[in-house]
Amino acid sequence: MTQTTQPSRRQQHITIVSETFPPEINGVANTLRHLCQGLMQRGHRVTVVRPRQRHELTGSVASAGDALFNEELVVPGLPLPGYADLRFGITSVRRLTRLWKEERPDAVYVATQGPLGVAAVSAARRIGIPVSSGFHTNFHQYSRYYGIGALERVLCAYGRWFHNRTDVTLVPTRKMQQVTRAMGIPATGLWSRGIDCNRFSPHKRDNELRKQWGLAPNDRAVIYVGRLAPEKNLRLAVACYERIRGLHPNSRFILVGDGPLRRELSERHPEYLFCGIRRGEELAKFYASGDLFLFPSKTDTFGNVVLEAMASGLAVVAFDDGAASEHLRNEENGLKVALEDDEGFVDCALRLADQPTLLGRLRNQARLDALELNWSAQIEQFEQLVLNPENKAGYHALNKQSISIL
Repeated sequence: MTQTTQPSRRQQHITIVSETFPPEINGVANTLRHLCQGLMQRGHRVTVVRPRQRHELTGSVASAGDALFNEELVVPGLPLPGYADLRFGITSVRRLTRLWKEERPDAVYVATQGPLGVAAVSAARRIGIPVSSGFHTNFHQYSRYYGIGALERVLCAYGRWFHNRTDVTLVPTRKMQQVTRAMGIPATGLWSRGIDCNRFSPHKRDNELRKQWGLAPNDRAVIYVGRLAPEKNLRLAVACYERIRGLHPNSRFILVGDGPLRRELSERHPEYLFCGIRRGEELAKFYASGDLFLFPSKTDTFGNVVLEAMASGLAVVAFDDGAASEHLRNEENGLKVALEDDEGFVDCALRLADQPTLLGRLRNQARLDALELNWSAQIEQFEQLVLNPENKAGYHALNKQSISIL
C-alpha cells in the first residue's frame, strides 16, 4: 500500500495585530486564539502585537508556554468608550517600522481597525510587507445602539478607508462579503470559523446543574450566551422568552455573559438566571445543559456562539445572517428567519418550546453538522489567503485598481 506524503509548507513569520486578545472574552479574541494555535501547530512563527490588559506591563514578552505565539509586543492601551472592558492600543508607526525592519515578518494580519491597527497598516505599507485585515466587527452598525447613529456613515467611510489600505480583507461569510463590497471594499477573501467539538459536546449535559436551575427533566432551559449589550438585541430575546414562559411557566431563562445591560435586566427580571462569564469546560457544561438557544443579534459579522450551541446539541433560533446564514438549514438543523422578521423569530422559539419532536430532531442534526466544521481547514484557508505570495499579488493588484475607481 503506497503512503502519500503531505506537501511541505514553508515556515513563515506572521505578525497578528489586534486590540483584543485572549484571555479577553469576545468573538474576536476567541477566533484569534484558534488562529494562533493553528499557525503555531503548523510550524509558523507567530508574533502578536496588542494593547496592555489590566495589571500588565508594556514591552516585548516571549511565549509563556501557552502555545499562542512565539513572542508578543504589549503596547499602551486605553478603555474603549462604551466598552470599558476592551481597550484600544497606542503606538507609533515609527516604532513598528523599526521593529519590523529589524525582524521582518513575511506578512501582517490586522484584526481590528482602531489606532493600533492604523499604525500597523501604515508601518507595513511603508516598508513593503504584505498586510491583510479582518472584518470582525460591525462598528458602524453598533453606533445605532449607543445614541450616535448620526456617525454611522462616518464610521462606514472610515472602515472603507482602513480596509482598502490592506491587500485583502478577510470576511467570515458570503453574506458579509456582499456587505463589505457594497461598502466599497472590493478586495475580500472568505475565511470562516471552525468549532472544537470535543470541547463543546452534548455529552457534557449535567442534570445536577439543571436541578440547580430549578428544572425538571421535561422543562425547557432557554439559553443565551454572549455580551449583555444593546447591539445584541436582547430586547427581542426577553420578549421571546416571556412568550415562552406564558405557555410553559416552568421554563427558565439562562443568560451567560456580562455587559452594560446586566444590571438593568437583573433588576427588571430577578427571576432570570444571570450566570456571568463562564469559560472552558464550565461554559461547555452550561451549553450542553440547555435545550434551545436564542441568538437575536443583527449586528454580528459571524457569531461563534452559534457553532458552539450547535456542537453542544442545542436547537438554535437566529436571523438569516452571520454564522446562521452559512450553517443553519431551516427546519433541518435549526430555525432562522429574515432579518426584519422579529415576530417570526418569536414564533420559531415558541414552536421549539411546544414541539419536543421537532426540538429533538434539530438538536441531533445540529450536532452532526457541527462535527464537519473543524478549525484545521480554516487555518489552511488563512494560509492560502494571507501567506500565499500568488494570492497576495493578485489581491494587491485588484485593490489598487478598485481604489482608483473609487
